[in-house]
Amino acid sequence: MSTPAPRFRRRPRVPAPGAAAPRQPVDQAKVGRRAVRRRATGMTATEAAAALEEARLQQHMDRDREDLADDERGPAEVAEWERITQLLVTAGGIYDPETDAAVQDELAADRRAEEAEQQRLQEQQQLAARADELATHMRAGRLDRTVETRPGDEAARDLLVHRGDYHPVVDGWLARALADRSGHYADPAARTDAVGSLPAAVRAHAALLAALIRTGAPAADGELEFAGRLAQADPEATGALAAWLECVLAPAELAEAGDR
Repeated sequence: MSTPAPRFRRRPRVPAPGAAAPRQPVDQAKVGRRAVRRRATGMTATEAAAALEEARLQQHMDRDREDLADDERGPAEVAEWERITQLLVTAGGIYDPETDAAVQDELAADRRAEEAEQQRLQEQQQLAARADELATHMRAGRLDRTVETRPGDEAARDLLVHRGDYHPVVDGWLARALADRSGHYADPAARTDAVGSLPAAVRAHAALLAALIRTGAPAADGELEFAGRLAQADPEATGALAAWLECVLAPAELAEAGDR
């Protein structure tokens, strides 16, 4: 004869005084399901059914408690007892979470979510480190062509803006690299991605610099600075100027190629 499942009462979950708030909201339904699985381990169908009735009774007794009005754990526990009881009625034997497909699927999903969160945190740390590096170069006046762009520098720029540590020299540096197709912008896919990740002013600046580069005349620092100021002031006009230069240069380049 099996031993009846012990009676229990769920104590209301009241945060400890001075307890730090969790970084993410606790999934009370998941907490409830896991508590049920721990209790159910080794139970037969009869024992699980007795525990299910106890959980239903507890849920009924708690129905008028205002502090449990939004409780997710109680209903989740009842639902989990129902599932486990049905599983044991169908399969027989005793309950073992390690052979419960639903439990194993949930654990696998949790592992994937944890790995994704770790990856996200690592990427955030790398992004912050790169933003710090660019800010250091910027303050020292060394953010020039000797510093090659890397994948993710567009996001590092956005982080500098968010932190209030931004200076237009960053945009000028990115625009020059995009125009030169240097650093990670040597990859056509990276240049395509830049269209959606860089502000219009940076893209217009890069287009104008690229057109100036195609003239073959070395641009003085003052001219490069003027191109940057123009792009910041009026990206649309800067883009139009770049497009006009491209139209002017194209016939000349074709003619030169014919002469050769």
